[in-house]
Amino acid sequence: MIPRYTRPEMAAIWDPQTRYRIWFEIEAHAADAMAELGIVPAEAAKTIWAKGKDAVFDVARIDEIERVTKHDVIAFLTHLAEIVGPEARFVHQGMTSSDVLDTTFGVQLARAADLLVADLDGLLAALERRAFEHKLTPTIGRSHGIHAEPTTFGLKLAVAYAEFSRARARLVAARKEVATCAISGAVGTFAQVDPRVEEHVAAKMGLSVEPVSTQVIPRDRHAMFFATLGVVAASVERLAIEIRHLQRTEVLEAEEFFSAGQKGSSAMPHKRNPVLSENLTGLARMVRAYVTPALENVALWHERDISHSSAERMIGPDATVTLDFALVRLTGLIDKLLVYPDNMKKNLDRLGGLVHSQRVLIALTQKGVSREDSYAWVQRNAMKVWGGESNDFMALLKADPDVRAKLSDAEIEAQFDLGWHLKHVDTIFRRVFGRS
Repeated sequence: MIPRYTRPEMAAIWDPQTRYRIWFEIEAHAADAMAELGIVPAEAAKTIWAKGKDAVFDVARIDEIERVTKHDVIAFLTHLAEIVGPEARFVHQGMTSSDVLDTTFGVQLARAADLLVADLDGLLAALERRAFEHKLTPTIGRSHGIHAEPTTFGLKLAVAYAEFSRARARLVAARKEVATCAISGAVGTFAQVDPRVEEHVAAKMGLSVEPVSTQVIPRDRHAMFFATLGVVAASVERLAIEIRHLQRTEVLEAEEFFSAGQKGSSAMPHKRNPVLSENLTGLARMVRAYVTPALENVALWHERDISHSSAERMIGPDATVTLDFALVRLTGLIDKLLVYPDNMKKNLDRLGGLVHSQRVLIALTQKGVSREDSYAWVQRNAMKVWGGESNDFMALLKADPDVRAKLSDAEIEAQFDLGWHLKHVDTIFRRVFGRS
Protein backbone atom coordinates (compact mmCIF):
# COMPACT_ATOMS: atom_id res chain seq x y z
CA MET A 1 0.00 0.00 0.00
CA ILE A 2 1.17 3.50 -0.80
CA PRO A 3 -0.66 6.60 0.49
CA ARG A 4 -1.22 7.99 -3.03
CA TYR A 5 -3.65 5.17 -3.88
CA THR A 6 -5.01 4.37 -0.43
CA ARG A 7 -8.31 5.34 1.14
CA PRO A 8 -8.38 5.33 4.96
CA GLU A 9 -11.46 3.10 5.29
CA MET A 10 -9.77 0.22 3.47
CA ALA A 11 -6.34 0.85 4.97
CA ALA A 12 -7.83 0.56 8.46
CA ILE A 13 -8.80 -3.07 7.81
CA TRP A 14 -5.13 -3.95 7.32
CA ASP A 15 -3.71 -1.82 10.13
CA PRO A 16 -1.70 -3.84 12.68
CA GLN A 17 -3.90 -2.62 15.53
CA THR A 18 -6.98 -3.91 13.67
CA ARG A 19 -5.27 -7.23 13.01
CA TYR A 20 -4.33 -7.69 16.67
CA ARG A 21 -7.84 -6.69 17.74
CA ILE A 22 -9.27 -9.45 15.54
CA TRP A 23 -6.71 -11.92 16.93
CA PHE A 24 -7.78 -11.02 20.43
CA GLU A 25 -11.48 -11.37 19.65
CA ILE A 26 -10.93 -14.83 18.14
CA GLU A 27 -8.98 -15.93 21.22
CA ALA A 28 -11.49 -14.41 23.62
CA HIS A 29 -14.52 -15.91 21.88
CA ALA A 30 -12.76 -19.27 21.85
CA ALA A 31 -12.15 -18.92 25.60
CA ASP A 32 -15.86 -18.18 26.11
CA ALA A 33 -16.83 -21.33 24.23
CA MET A 34 -14.32 -23.40 26.19
CA ALA A 35 -15.66 -21.98 29.44
CA GLU A 36 -19.18 -23.05 28.47
CA LEU A 37 -17.82 -26.52 27.77
CA GLY A 38 -16.01 -26.62 31.12
CA ILE A 39 -12.58 -26.71 29.48
CA VAL A 40 -11.34 -23.46 31.05
CA PRO A 41 -12.61 -21.63 34.16
CA ALA A 42 -15.48 -19.23 33.47
CA GLU A 43 -13.78 -16.53 35.53
CA ALA A 44 -10.67 -16.83 33.36
CA ALA A 45 -12.73 -16.21 30.22
CA LYS A 46 -14.31 -13.15 31.87
CA THR A 47 -10.91 -11.81 32.88
CA ILE A 48 -9.55 -12.24 29.36
CA TRP A 49 -12.38 -10.08 28.03
CA ALA A 50 -12.19 -7.57 30.87
CA LYS A 51 -8.46 -6.99 30.49
CA GLY A 52 -8.29 -7.17 26.69
CA LYS A 53 -11.56 -5.62 25.53
CA ASP A 54 -10.36 -2.01 25.59
CA ALA A 55 -6.63 -2.67 25.38
CA VAL A 56 -4.47 -0.84 22.86
CA PHE A 57 -1.95 -3.40 21.76
CA ASP A 58 1.65 -2.25 21.72
CA VAL A 59 2.75 -2.99 18.15
CA ALA A 60 6.36 -2.08 18.90
CA ARG A 61 6.37 -4.43 21.90
CA ILE A 62 4.97 -7.29 19.82
CA ASP A 63 7.62 -6.65 17.16
CA GLU A 64 10.28 -6.69 19.87
CA ILE A 65 9.11 -10.06 21.16
CA GLU A 66 8.88 -11.47 17.61
CA ARG A 67 12.51 -10.58 16.97
CA VAL A 68 13.32 -13.15 19.66
CA THR A 69 10.59 -15.76 19.10
CA LYS A 70 10.59 -15.50 15.29
CA HIS A 71 6.86 -16.25 15.54
CA ASP A 72 4.20 -13.58 15.21
CA VAL A 73 1.33 -15.33 16.99
CA ILE A 74 3.52 -16.34 19.94
CA ALA A 75 4.76 -12.76 20.14
CA PHE A 76 1.17 -11.53 20.32
CA LEU A 77 0.16 -14.13 22.91
CA THR A 78 3.17 -13.17 25.03
CA HIS A 79 2.14 -9.52 24.91
CA LEU A 80 -1.47 -10.45 25.63
CA ALA A 81 -0.28 -12.32 28.75
CA GLU A 82 1.40 -9.10 29.89
CA ILE A 83 -2.00 -7.40 29.65
CA VAL A 84 -4.26 -10.18 30.98
CA GLY A 85 -2.05 -11.66 33.67
CA PRO A 86 -2.07 -15.27 34.97
CA GLU A 87 -5.40 -16.15 33.34
CA ALA A 88 -3.70 -15.80 29.96
CA ARG A 89 -2.56 -19.41 30.38
CA PHE A 90 -6.08 -20.39 29.32
CA VAL A 91 -5.80 -18.50 26.02
CA HIS A 92 -5.16 -20.51 22.82
CA GLN A 93 -6.03 -23.84 24.47
CA GLY A 94 -5.73 -26.61 21.82
CA MET A 95 -5.47 -24.06 19.02
CA THR A 96 -2.77 -23.57 16.42
CA SER A 97 -1.48 -20.39 14.84
CA SER A 98 -3.34 -20.98 11.58
CA ASP A 99 -6.62 -21.03 13.47
CA VAL A 100 -6.01 -17.40 14.36
CA LEU A 101 -4.29 -16.29 11.16
CA ASP A 102 -6.66 -17.88 8.67
CA THR A 103 -9.80 -16.88 10.52
CA THR A 104 -8.49 -13.32 10.76
CA PHE A 105 -7.73 -13.26 7.05
CA GLY A 106 -11.31 -14.35 6.40
CA VAL A 107 -12.61 -11.50 8.55
CA GLN A 108 -10.38 -8.95 6.82
CA LEU A 109 -11.27 -10.10 3.32
CA ALA A 110 -14.98 -10.10 4.16
CA ARG A 111 -14.75 -6.55 5.50
CA ALA A 112 -12.76 -5.50 2.45
CA ALA A 113 -15.38 -7.09 0.19
CA ASP A 114 -18.12 -5.13 1.97
CA LEU A 115 -16.32 -1.88 1.15
CA LEU A 116 -15.76 -2.97 -2.45
CA VAL A 117 -19.44 -3.85 -2.86
CA ALA A 118 -20.34 -0.39 -1.54
CA ASP A 119 -17.86 1.09 -4.05
CA LEU A 120 -19.59 -0.80 -6.85
CA ASP A 121 -22.97 0.45 -5.69
CA GLY A 122 -21.69 4.00 -6.00
CA LEU A 123 -20.28 3.34 -9.46
CA LEU A 124 -23.50 1.67 -10.62
CA ALA A 125 -25.53 4.66 -9.44
CA ALA A 126 -23.30 7.04 -11.41
CA LEU A 127 -23.44 4.87 -14.53
CA GLU A 128 -27.22 4.58 -14.34
CA ARG A 129 -27.70 8.33 -13.94
CA ARG A 130 -25.43 9.18 -16.87
CA ALA A 131 -26.85 6.38 -19.03
CA PHE A 132 -30.38 7.76 -18.73
CA GLU A 133 -29.06 11.28 -19.28
CA HIS A 134 -27.64 10.18 -22.64
CA LYS A 135 -30.05 7.38 -23.42
CA LEU A 136 -30.87 8.84 -26.85
CA THR A 137 -27.68 10.80 -27.51
CA PRO A 138 -26.63 9.40 -30.91
CA THR A 139 -23.00 8.45 -31.43
CA ILE A 140 -21.06 6.25 -33.77
CA GLY A 141 -20.41 2.68 -32.82
CA ARG A 142 -16.96 1.39 -33.69
CA SER A 143 -15.68 -2.05 -34.53
CA HIS A 144 -11.91 -2.51 -34.81
CA GLY A 145 -11.78 1.22 -34.00
CA ILE A 146 -13.50 1.98 -37.32
CA HIS A 147 -16.93 3.57 -37.78
CA ALA A 148 -19.59 0.87 -37.84
CA GLU A 149 -23.26 1.77 -37.20
CA PRO A 150 -24.97 4.32 -34.94
CA THR A 151 -25.57 3.65 -31.27
CA THR A 152 -26.15 5.97 -28.31
CA PHE A 153 -23.82 7.13 -25.59
CA GLY A 154 -26.38 5.91 -23.10
CA LEU A 155 -26.06 2.41 -24.50
CA LYS A 156 -22.29 2.56 -24.06
CA LEU A 157 -22.84 3.35 -20.39
CA ALA A 158 -25.56 0.69 -20.12
CA VAL A 159 -23.02 -1.89 -21.27
CA ALA A 160 -20.70 -0.79 -18.45
CA TYR A 161 -23.57 -0.84 -15.96
CA ALA A 162 -24.46 -4.43 -16.86
CA GLU A 163 -20.82 -5.47 -16.62
CA PHE A 164 -20.35 -3.96 -13.17
CA SER A 165 -23.66 -5.47 -12.05
CA ARG A 166 -22.17 -8.86 -12.85
CA ALA A 167 -19.00 -7.80 -11.03
CA ARG A 168 -21.03 -7.01 -7.93
CA ALA A 169 -22.75 -10.39 -8.00
CA ARG A 170 -19.41 -12.17 -8.37
CA LEU A 171 -17.90 -10.19 -5.52
CA VAL A 172 -20.82 -11.00 -3.21
CA ALA A 173 -20.34 -14.69 -4.05
CA ALA A 174 -16.56 -14.47 -3.56
CA ARG A 175 -17.06 -12.82 -0.19
CA LYS A 176 -19.31 -15.65 0.93
CA GLU A 177 -16.79 -18.22 -0.23
CA VAL A 178 -13.80 -16.68 1.53
CA ALA A 179 -15.52 -15.75 4.81
CA THR A 180 -14.90 -19.01 6.66
CA CYS A 181 -13.53 -19.86 10.10
CA ALA A 182 -11.24 -22.70 11.11
CA ILE A 183 -10.57 -23.43 14.79
CA SER A 184 -9.63 -27.07 14.28
CA GLY A 185 -6.17 -27.33 15.81
CA ALA A 186 -3.04 -28.94 14.46
CA VAL A 187 -3.69 -30.72 11.12
CA GLY A 188 -7.41 -29.93 11.45
CA THR A 189 -8.59 -33.00 13.39
CA PHE A 190 -10.07 -31.18 16.42
CA ALA A 191 -7.99 -33.52 18.60
CA GLN A 192 -7.23 -30.76 21.10
CA VAL A 193 -10.16 -28.39 20.55
CA ASP A 194 -13.88 -29.13 20.44
CA PRO A 195 -15.67 -28.40 17.11
CA ARG A 196 -18.24 -26.42 19.09
CA VAL A 197 -15.53 -23.84 19.82
CA GLU A 198 -15.15 -23.31 16.09
CA GLU A 199 -18.91 -22.93 15.66
CA HIS A 200 -19.05 -20.34 18.43
CA VAL A 201 -16.14 -18.29 17.09
CA ALA A 202 -17.52 -18.43 13.54
CA ALA A 203 -20.89 -17.09 14.67
CA LYS A 204 -19.35 -14.32 16.74
CA MET A 205 -16.99 -13.22 13.93
CA GLY A 206 -19.66 -13.29 11.23
CA LEU A 207 -18.14 -16.21 9.36
CA SER A 208 -19.26 -19.66 8.29
CA VAL A 209 -17.60 -22.83 9.53
CA GLU A 210 -14.98 -24.34 7.25
CA PRO A 211 -16.38 -27.86 6.63
CA VAL A 212 -12.96 -29.48 6.56
CA SER A 213 -9.59 -27.84 6.99
CA THR A 214 -6.14 -29.31 7.35
CA GLN A 215 -4.11 -26.90 9.42
CA VAL A 216 -5.13 -24.18 6.99
CA ILE A 217 -8.28 -23.08 5.25
CA PRO A 218 -8.06 -24.36 1.64
CA ARG A 219 -6.63 -21.66 -0.58
CA ASP A 220 -8.89 -22.30 -3.56
CA ARG A 221 -11.31 -20.04 -1.72
CA HIS A 222 -8.80 -17.20 -1.65
CA ALA A 223 -7.78 -17.82 -5.24
CA MET A 224 -11.38 -17.32 -6.32
CA PHE A 225 -11.62 -14.14 -4.25
CA PHE A 226 -8.54 -12.55 -5.79
CA ALA A 227 -9.47 -13.78 -9.25
CA THR A 228 -12.79 -11.98 -8.82
CA LEU A 229 -10.94 -8.79 -7.90
CA GLY A 230 -8.88 -9.25 -11.05
CA VAL A 231 -11.99 -9.51 -13.22
CA VAL A 232 -13.47 -6.39 -11.61
CA ALA A 233 -10.20 -4.59 -12.32
CA ALA A 234 -10.35 -5.72 -15.95
CA SER A 235 -13.81 -4.15 -16.22
CA VAL A 236 -12.41 -0.94 -14.73
CA GLU A 237 -9.75 -0.89 -17.43
CA ARG A 238 -12.25 -1.62 -20.19
CA LEU A 239 -14.29 1.47 -19.31
CA ALA A 240 -11.15 3.55 -18.75
CA ILE A 241 -9.85 2.67 -22.22
CA GLU A 242 -13.17 3.66 -23.78
CA ILE A 243 -12.88 7.08 -22.16
CA ARG A 244 -9.25 7.45 -23.20
CA HIS A 245 -10.15 6.80 -26.83
CA LEU A 246 -13.16 9.11 -26.76
CA GLN A 247 -10.97 11.92 -25.39
CA ARG A 248 -8.47 11.80 -28.25
CA THR A 249 -8.30 15.20 -29.96
CA GLU A 250 -9.54 13.91 -33.30
CA VAL A 251 -12.50 12.22 -31.57
CA LEU A 252 -13.32 14.35 -28.49
CA GLU A 253 -16.74 12.89 -27.86
CA ALA A 254 -16.20 12.78 -24.10
CA GLU A 255 -13.58 14.15 -21.75
CA GLU A 256 -12.49 13.90 -18.15
CA PHE A 257 -13.47 16.89 -16.05
CA PHE A 258 -10.68 19.47 -15.97
CA SER A 259 -10.74 21.56 -12.81
CA ALA A 260 -9.76 25.19 -12.39
CA GLY A 261 -6.02 25.45 -11.88
CA GLN A 262 -5.35 21.95 -13.19
CA LYS A 263 -2.33 21.58 -15.48
CA GLY A 264 -2.07 19.00 -18.25
CA SER A 265 1.60 19.27 -19.14
CA SER A 266 4.75 20.79 -17.69
CA ALA A 267 5.72 21.88 -21.20
CA MET A 268 2.51 22.52 -23.17
CA PRO A 269 -0.09 24.76 -21.51
CA HIS A 270 -2.85 23.65 -23.89
CA LYS A 271 -2.89 20.00 -22.80
CA ARG A 272 -5.91 18.32 -21.20
CA ASN A 273 -4.97 14.68 -20.80
CA PRO A 274 -7.05 11.63 -19.74
CA VAL A 275 -4.85 11.15 -16.69
CA LEU A 276 -7.48 9.55 -14.47
CA SER A 277 -8.41 6.84 -16.94
CA GLU A 278 -4.73 6.24 -17.70
CA ASN A 279 -4.12 5.91 -13.98
CA LEU A 280 -7.00 3.45 -13.73
CA THR A 281 -5.48 1.36 -16.50
CA GLY A 282 -2.26 1.06 -14.51
CA LEU A 283 -4.02 0.28 -11.23
CA ALA A 284 -6.08 -2.43 -12.94
CA ARG A 285 -2.87 -4.08 -14.11
CA MET A 286 -1.63 -4.22 -10.53
CA VAL A 287 -4.83 -5.80 -9.18
CA ARG A 288 -4.68 -8.47 -11.89
CA ALA A 289 -1.03 -9.11 -11.05
CA TYR A 290 -2.07 -10.24 -7.56
CA VAL A 291 -4.20 -13.03 -9.00
CA THR A 292 -1.22 -15.19 -9.98
CA PRO A 293 0.26 -15.58 -6.47
CA ALA A 294 -3.24 -16.30 -5.13
CA LEU A 295 -3.57 -19.15 -7.63
CA GLU A 296 -0.12 -20.46 -6.80
CA ASN A 297 -0.99 -20.42 -3.09
CA VAL A 298 -3.54 -23.18 -3.63
CA ALA A 299 -0.86 -25.89 -3.83
CA LEU A 300 0.53 -26.33 -0.30
CA TRP A 301 2.52 -29.19 1.19
CA HIS A 302 0.46 -31.82 3.01
CA GLU A 303 -1.59 -30.42 5.90
CA ARG A 304 0.26 -27.11 6.09
CA ASP A 305 3.16 -25.01 5.00
CA ILE A 306 3.61 -21.24 5.01
CA SER A 307 4.65 -20.62 1.40
CA HIS A 308 1.35 -18.75 0.97
CA SER A 309 1.81 -16.57 4.02
CA SER A 310 4.35 -14.08 2.71
CA ALA A 311 2.40 -13.59 -0.51
CA GLU A 312 -0.88 -13.02 1.32
CA ARG A 313 0.67 -10.40 3.60
CA MET A 314 1.16 -8.35 0.43
CA ILE A 315 -1.68 -9.28 -1.91
CA GLY A 316 -4.39 -9.06 0.76
CA PRO A 317 -3.97 -5.38 1.55
CA ASP A 318 -2.54 -4.32 -1.81
CA ALA A 319 -5.21 -5.84 -4.04
CA THR A 320 -8.14 -4.65 -1.96
CA VAL A 321 -6.72 -1.18 -1.30
CA THR A 322 -5.86 -0.66 -4.97
CA LEU A 323 -9.22 -1.82 -6.29
CA ASP A 324 -11.05 0.24 -3.67
CA PHE A 325 -9.20 3.36 -4.80
CA ALA A 326 -9.76 2.55 -8.48
CA LEU A 327 -13.51 2.04 -8.12
CA VAL A 328 -13.98 5.30 -6.23
CA ARG A 329 -11.84 7.17 -8.76
CA LEU A 330 -13.82 5.68 -11.65
CA THR A 331 -17.08 6.70 -9.98
CA GLY A 332 -15.91 10.31 -9.74
CA LEU A 333 -14.72 10.22 -13.34
CA ILE A 334 -18.10 9.01 -14.63
CA ASP A 335 -20.03 11.34 -12.37
CA LYS A 336 -18.25 14.43 -13.75
CA LEU A 337 -17.51 13.18 -17.27
CA LEU A 338 -17.87 15.90 -19.91
CA VAL A 339 -19.94 14.68 -22.87
CA TYR A 340 -20.03 16.44 -26.24
CA PRO A 341 -23.14 15.46 -28.28
CA ASP A 342 -22.29 17.94 -31.06
CA ASN A 343 -18.94 16.26 -31.64
CA MET A 344 -20.67 12.89 -31.60
CA LYS A 345 -23.05 14.10 -34.32
CA LYS A 346 -20.16 15.52 -36.36
CA ASN A 347 -18.25 12.23 -36.16
CA LEU A 348 -21.41 10.30 -36.96
CA ASP A 349 -21.79 12.28 -40.20
CA ARG A 350 -18.08 12.25 -41.02
CA LEU A 351 -18.28 9.49 -43.63
CA GLY A 352 -21.16 10.96 -45.59
CA GLY A 353 -23.74 8.36 -44.62
CA LEU A 354 -21.63 5.20 -44.95
CA VAL A 355 -22.88 4.09 -41.54
CA HIS A 356 -26.20 3.20 -43.22
CA SER A 357 -24.65 0.81 -45.78
CA GLN A 358 -26.08 -2.35 -44.21
CA ARG A 359 -29.62 -1.01 -44.43
CA VAL A 360 -29.18 -0.38 -48.15
CA LEU A 361 -27.74 -3.88 -48.56
CA ILE A 362 -30.74 -5.44 -46.82
CA ALA A 363 -33.19 -3.32 -48.80
CA LEU A 364 -31.71 -4.59 -52.06
CA THR A 365 -31.91 -8.23 -50.97
CA GLN A 366 -35.58 -7.68 -50.11
CA LYS A 367 -36.09 -6.53 -53.70
CA GLY A 368 -34.83 -9.87 -55.01
CA VAL A 369 -31.13 -9.03 -55.54
CA SER A 370 -28.67 -11.71 -54.37
CA ARG A 371 -26.67 -10.87 -51.29
CA GLU A 372 -23.44 -11.07 -53.29
CA ASP A 373 -24.64 -8.56 -55.89
CA SER A 374 -26.20 -6.32 -53.26
CA TYR A 375 -22.94 -6.22 -51.34
CA ALA A 376 -20.94 -5.44 -54.49
CA TRP A 377 -23.26 -2.61 -55.54
CA VAL A 378 -23.26 -0.97 -52.13
CA GLN A 379 -19.54 -1.44 -51.59
CA ARG A 380 -18.46 0.08 -54.90
CA ASN A 381 -20.28 3.28 -53.97
CA ALA A 382 -19.10 3.19 -50.38
CA MET A 383 -15.46 2.94 -51.46
CA LYS A 384 -15.82 6.16 -53.46
CA VAL A 385 -16.75 7.95 -50.26
CA TRP A 386 -14.06 6.12 -48.31
CA GLY A 387 -11.45 7.12 -50.89
CA GLY A 388 -12.48 10.78 -50.89
CA GLU A 389 -14.06 10.96 -54.36
CA SER A 390 -17.36 11.99 -52.81
CA ASN A 391 -18.83 12.75 -49.41
CA ASP A 392 -22.42 11.91 -50.28
CA PHE A 393 -23.13 8.20 -50.14
CA MET A 394 -26.85 8.70 -50.75
CA ALA A 395 -26.25 10.69 -53.95
CA LEU A 396 -23.93 8.00 -55.27
CA LEU A 397 -26.54 5.32 -54.65
CA LYS A 398 -29.22 7.35 -56.39
CA ALA A 399 -26.92 7.71 -59.41
CA ASP A 400 -26.04 4.01 -59.58
CA PRO A 401 -28.16 2.39 -62.34
CA ASP A 402 -28.22 -1.05 -60.70
CA VAL A 403 -29.38 0.36 -57.38
CA ARG A 404 -31.90 2.69 -59.02
CA ALA A 405 -33.40 -0.21 -60.93
CA LYS A 406 -34.42 -1.74 -57.62
CA LEU A 407 -34.90 1.18 -55.20
CA SER A 408 -36.63 4.53 -55.71
CA ASP A 409 -35.18 7.76 -54.34
CA ALA A 410 -37.66 7.64 -51.47
CA GLU A 411 -36.71 4.05 -50.67
CA ILE A 412 -33.02 4.92 -50.67
CA GLU A 413 -33.62 7.95 -48.44
CA ALA A 414 -35.60 5.79 -46.01
CA GLN A 415 -32.50 3.68 -45.35
CA PHE A 416 -30.71 6.73 -43.95
CA ASP A 417 -33.10 7.18 -41.03
CA LEU A 418 -31.01 7.50 -37.84
CA GLY A 419 -34.04 6.65 -35.71
CA TRP A 420 -34.08 3.14 -37.18
CA HIS A 421 -30.94 2.34 -35.20
CA LEU A 422 -32.41 3.61 -31.93
CA LYS A 423 -35.82 1.95 -32.02
CA HIS A 424 -34.93 -0.77 -29.51
CA VAL A 425 -33.07 1.37 -27.00
CA ASP A 426 -36.04 1.23 -24.62
CA THR A 427 -36.02 -2.56 -24.77
CA ILE A 428 -32.31 -2.72 -23.95
CA PHE A 429 -32.69 -0.26 -21.08
CA ARG A 430 -35.54 -2.30 -19.61
CA ARG A 431 -33.34 -5.39 -19.77
CA VAL A 432 -30.42 -3.65 -18.08
CA PHE A 433 -32.09 -1.33 -15.57
CA GLY A 434 -35.54 -2.85 -15.20
CA ARG A 435 -37.04 0.37 -16.52
CA SER A 436 -36.76 2.58 -19.58
